[in-house]
Amino acid sequence: MSTDNRPVPSLTGGEREMLRGFLDFHRATLAMKCEGLTDQQLRERSSPPSTLSLLGLVRHMAEVERTWFRRVIDGEDVPLVWSEDGDYQVAYDATGATRAEAFAAWRAEVEHSRRIELAAPSLDVTGYQPRWEAEVSLRLVMLHLIHEYARHNGHADFLREAIDGVVGA
Repeated sequence: MSTDNRPVPSLTGGEREMLRGFLDFHRATLAMKCEGLTDQQLRERSSPPSTLSLLGLVRHMAEVERTWFRRVIDGEDVPLVWSEDGDYQVAYDATGATRAEAFAAWRAEVEHSRRIELAAPSLDVTGYQPRWEAEVSLRLVMLHLIHEYARHNGHADFLREAIDGVVGA
């Protein structure tokens, strides 16, 4: 663990261990960016007309985890949490949302994702990504999630700084 309680990814481990470590590091980073804020602060939007907020990012990442691990890799026929028509942007609008509701959904999806990844015999396991009309490997899914978290953690940096001036990794 680092001094801020985020897991420290292995710098010398195998491919799967490193992917898992960096994904968990980025998951923890998003949670850390939301620590100590009220529901109202977590709903504060970046800049009009965007509906992006820290709580919206948490909700969006719950949808991303659900889609890539449960729907794509595990082949589960589950709907998105906040959108009946598959629009990921709906999750960004956290008007009226609460920390409890958003984090419960996100944590549940992270746990599903971890179970699916751990149960897979290798990173070469594939699932079908309908939007791309292609088979994708668990390796690609983990890399995609790392990319998605890293990009949104950059947004979270700016959102948090605008709320209370807190900056940092």
